[in-house]
Amino acid sequence: MYVVTGAGPVGWTIAEQLADRGEHVRVLTRSGSGPDHPLVEKLRVDVSDPAKLAEAFDGATVVFHCIHGSAYRAKAWAAELPGADQVVMDAAVTAGAVVVFPESLYSYSEPDKTITESSPREAAGGKRGIRSALLKARQAHPANTVSVVAGDFFGPRARLAHAGERMVPLILKGKTIQVLGSAEQPHSFTYVPDLAAAMIAAAQKPELWNSVLHAPTGPAMTMREIAGNFARSAGVPEPKLSVVPGWLLRTLGLFSTDMRELAEMLYQFERPFVMDSTASQAKLGLEPTSLADTMAATVAWWRDQETVAAL
Repeated sequence: MYVVTGAGPVGWTIAEQLADRGEHVRVLTRSGSGPDHPLVEKLRVDVSDPAKLAEAFDGATVVFHCIHGSAYRAKAWAAELPGADQVVMDAAVTAGAVVVFPESLYSYSEPDKTITESSPREAAGGKRGIRSALLKARQAHPANTVSVVAGDFFGPRARLAHAGERMVPLILKGKTIQVLGSAEQPHSFTYVPDLAAAMIAAAQKPELWNSVLHAPTGPAMTMREIAGNFARSAGVPEPKLSVVPGWLLRTLGLFSTDMRELAEMLYQFERPFVMDSTASQAKLGLEPTSLADTMAATVAWWRDQETVAAL
């Protein structure tokens, strides 16, 4: 039996993929949300409660831990994420389950080079340092774990993303897109269903446990290129892009915590930020979904949201 904590884009997609394969899935959230499927059991569980978590993990062989911080702030992450990881891993040891985590590129400490699975993960300070610490804590814990790294998300349900609600619905409406740092630097984007598939595959391969893998990720695209691909897939005009320069975001960060948290990650957009997933793809037996298919599925999902909103 599989357990998924969280029903954001990653947790939801994992649950759907497993259920579509005929697997029973238990989704744990505070709200009781998750896919509507006869094989998906949705429970209201706070993952910070060890007693309830132990009960919810009973019979599980795999736990996909997909929660995220309550705010995109280092302070919130530091207060919430290490403790949640610890409680989940403790409960997984008792249940005899492997824990599979989605992970970001934040911990990598040489981002100006192409990022591979063997690149150093020693980033310090802020949100980057927290991700580094989480990976080290997983490595030190007696639980079996595997962390699957992805670039910036795009795809169905990926709303809070640079290639999500800040981009696709604006393209469909013919509006200008605002991007950070630069529109011309190559940047790695990971299709959420490819990340979900990689996490599921990693769970089935004990020889890959207690390692860090990269989700299948296609060639890097500039912000202008990914926006143009969405537009062509949707059959709408090429969008106009407006760039928020780094100096302005850093200046705003002197007065705004939210702007300061965004400015911390400007290195990903002012310079090339490219990951390589070929080694993990060979281990997992997976390839990235074709660009044409990812664009079409993403555009179709956003158009469905517009239809629902109009009803």
